[in-house]
Amino acid sequence: MARLQLQFSDDAFIFETQLTVRITDINAGNHLANDSMISMISEARARFLFHFGVEEITADKTGIIVTDLATMYKSEAHARDQLRFEVGVMDFNTYGCDIIFRITRPADGRLIALAKSGFVFFNYAHSKVVPMPAAVLETFSKALARKKNH
Repeated sequence: MARLQLQFSDDAFIFETQLTVRITDINAGNHLANDSMISMISEARARFLFHFGVEEITADKTGIIVTDLATMYKSEAHARDQLRFEVGVMDFNTYGCDIIFRITRPADGRLIALAKSGFVFFNYAHSKVVPMPAAVLETFSKALARKKNH
Protein backbone atom coordinates (compact mmCIF):
# COMPACT_ATOMS: atom_id res chain seq x y z
CA MET A 1 0.00 0.00 0.00
CA ALA A 2 1.29 3.47 -0.89
CA ARG A 3 2.05 5.70 2.08
CA LEU A 4 0.47 9.10 2.51
CA GLN A 5 2.71 12.00 1.48
CA LEU A 6 1.99 15.58 2.49
CA GLN A 7 4.03 18.58 1.33
CA PHE A 8 3.13 22.20 1.96
CA SER A 9 4.56 25.53 0.85
CA ASP A 10 5.89 27.72 3.67
CA ASP A 11 3.79 30.56 2.20
CA ALA A 12 0.56 28.74 3.10
CA PHE A 13 1.15 28.99 6.88
CA ILE A 14 -0.40 32.16 8.29
CA PHE A 15 -0.88 31.41 12.00
CA GLU A 16 0.82 29.56 14.82
CA THR A 17 0.00 28.45 18.32
CA GLN A 18 1.63 26.27 20.96
CA LEU A 19 0.16 23.35 22.85
CA THR A 20 1.66 21.18 25.57
CA VAL A 21 1.49 17.40 25.47
CA ARG A 22 -0.26 16.31 28.66
CA ILE A 23 0.46 13.09 30.53
CA THR A 24 -3.08 11.97 29.60
CA ASP A 25 -2.11 12.32 25.89
CA ILE A 26 0.44 9.51 26.20
CA ASN A 27 -0.25 5.95 25.00
CA ALA A 28 1.18 2.56 26.02
CA GLY A 29 4.20 3.20 23.76
CA ASN A 30 5.04 6.19 26.00
CA HIS A 31 4.50 8.78 23.25
CA LEU A 32 1.72 11.07 22.00
CA ALA A 33 -1.32 8.97 21.09
CA ASN A 34 -3.04 9.28 17.71
CA ASP A 35 -6.39 10.30 19.21
CA SER A 36 -4.70 12.99 21.28
CA MET A 37 -2.88 14.35 18.22
CA ILE A 38 -6.25 14.64 16.45
CA SER A 39 -7.64 16.52 19.47
CA MET A 40 -4.64 18.86 19.43
CA ILE A 41 -5.09 19.47 15.70
CA SER A 42 -8.76 20.29 16.38
CA GLU A 43 -7.77 22.77 19.09
CA ALA A 44 -5.21 24.41 16.79
CA ARG A 45 -7.89 24.65 14.07
CA ALA A 46 -10.32 26.29 16.53
CA ARG A 47 -7.68 28.84 17.60
CA PHE A 48 -6.86 29.54 13.95
CA LEU A 49 -10.49 30.16 13.00
CA PHE A 50 -11.07 32.31 16.11
CA HIS A 51 -7.96 34.38 15.28
CA PHE A 52 -9.35 35.13 11.83
CA GLY A 53 -12.88 35.82 13.09
CA VAL A 54 -14.44 32.74 11.51
CA GLU A 55 -17.27 31.59 13.74
CA GLU A 56 -17.65 27.87 14.34
CA ILE A 57 -21.41 28.41 13.90
CA THR A 58 -23.36 31.59 13.11
CA ALA A 59 -26.81 32.79 14.17
CA ASP A 60 -28.33 31.33 10.99
CA LYS A 61 -26.83 27.92 11.94
CA THR A 62 -24.08 28.01 9.30
CA GLY A 63 -20.73 26.70 10.38
CA ILE A 64 -17.92 24.50 9.26
CA ILE A 65 -17.88 20.76 9.06
CA VAL A 66 -14.72 18.69 8.67
CA THR A 67 -14.84 16.47 5.59
CA ASP A 68 -11.55 14.61 5.98
CA LEU A 69 -8.31 14.50 7.92
CA ALA A 70 -4.94 13.12 6.86
CA THR A 71 -2.00 12.97 9.25
CA MET A 72 1.58 11.96 8.51
CA TYR A 73 3.61 11.22 11.64
CA LYS A 74 7.35 11.89 11.48
CA SER A 75 8.61 11.73 15.10
CA GLU A 76 7.40 10.91 18.57
CA ALA A 77 6.34 13.55 21.08
CA HIS A 78 6.33 12.94 24.82
CA ALA A 79 4.65 14.23 27.95
CA ARG A 80 5.30 17.92 28.64
CA ASP A 81 6.72 18.58 25.17
CA GLN A 82 5.78 22.01 23.88
CA LEU A 83 4.57 21.69 20.29
CA ARG A 84 4.26 24.47 17.73
CA PHE A 85 1.28 24.16 15.40
CA GLU A 86 1.75 26.22 12.26
CA VAL A 87 -1.60 26.51 10.52
CA GLY A 88 -2.52 27.60 7.01
CA VAL A 89 -5.01 27.24 4.20
CA MET A 90 -4.88 25.98 0.61
CA ASP A 91 -6.93 24.41 -2.17
CA PHE A 92 -9.94 26.71 -2.02
CA ASN A 93 -13.19 25.71 -3.69
CA THR A 94 -16.73 27.12 -3.73
CA TYR A 95 -17.65 25.54 -0.41
CA GLY A 96 -14.46 25.49 1.65
CA CYS A 97 -10.77 24.63 1.57
CA ASP A 98 -8.07 22.64 3.32
CA ILE A 99 -6.55 23.70 6.61
CA ILE A 100 -2.97 22.49 6.87
CA PHE A 101 -0.77 21.90 9.90
CA ARG A 102 2.95 21.59 10.49
CA ILE A 103 3.66 20.39 14.02
CA THR A 104 7.19 20.80 15.36
CA ARG A 105 8.95 20.66 18.72
CA PRO A 106 10.73 24.01 19.16
CA ALA A 107 13.15 22.62 21.76
CA ASP A 108 15.01 20.64 19.09
CA GLY A 109 13.34 21.76 15.84
CA ARG A 110 12.11 18.25 15.12
CA LEU A 111 9.15 17.79 12.78
CA ILE A 112 6.52 15.76 14.64
CA ALA A 113 3.71 15.61 12.07
CA LEU A 114 2.06 17.14 9.03
CA ALA A 115 -1.71 17.15 8.65
CA LYS A 116 -4.40 18.36 6.29
CA SER A 117 -8.06 18.79 7.19
CA GLY A 118 -10.69 19.52 4.57
CA PHE A 119 -13.73 21.54 5.55
CA VAL A 120 -16.84 22.98 3.99
CA PHE A 121 -19.43 25.43 5.18
CA PHE A 122 -22.63 23.72 6.25
CA ASN A 123 -26.05 25.05 7.20
CA TYR A 124 -27.13 22.87 10.10
CA ALA A 125 -30.72 24.17 10.04
CA HIS A 126 -31.17 22.97 6.45
CA SER A 127 -28.65 20.08 6.56
CA LYS A 128 -26.85 21.18 3.43
CA VAL A 129 -23.47 22.39 2.22
CA VAL A 130 -23.41 26.10 1.39
CA PRO A 131 -20.84 28.34 -0.34
CA MET A 132 -17.98 29.77 1.68
CA PRO A 133 -18.91 33.29 2.79
CA ALA A 134 -17.14 35.91 0.68
CA ALA A 135 -15.83 37.63 3.82
CA VAL A 136 -14.07 34.43 4.95
CA LEU A 137 -12.46 33.91 1.55
CA GLU A 138 -11.34 37.55 1.53
CA THR A 139 -9.87 37.26 5.04
CA PHE A 140 -7.81 34.19 4.16
CA SER A 141 -6.77 35.64 0.78
CA LYS A 142 -5.50 38.83 2.42
CA ALA A 143 -3.58 36.87 5.07
CA LEU A 144 -1.93 34.70 2.39
CA ALA A 145 -1.04 37.77 0.32
CA ARG A 146 0.56 39.45 3.35
CA LYS A 147 2.61 36.31 4.01
CA LYS A 148 3.88 36.16 0.44
CA ASN A 149 4.90 39.82 0.54
CA HIS A 150 7.03 39.42 3.67
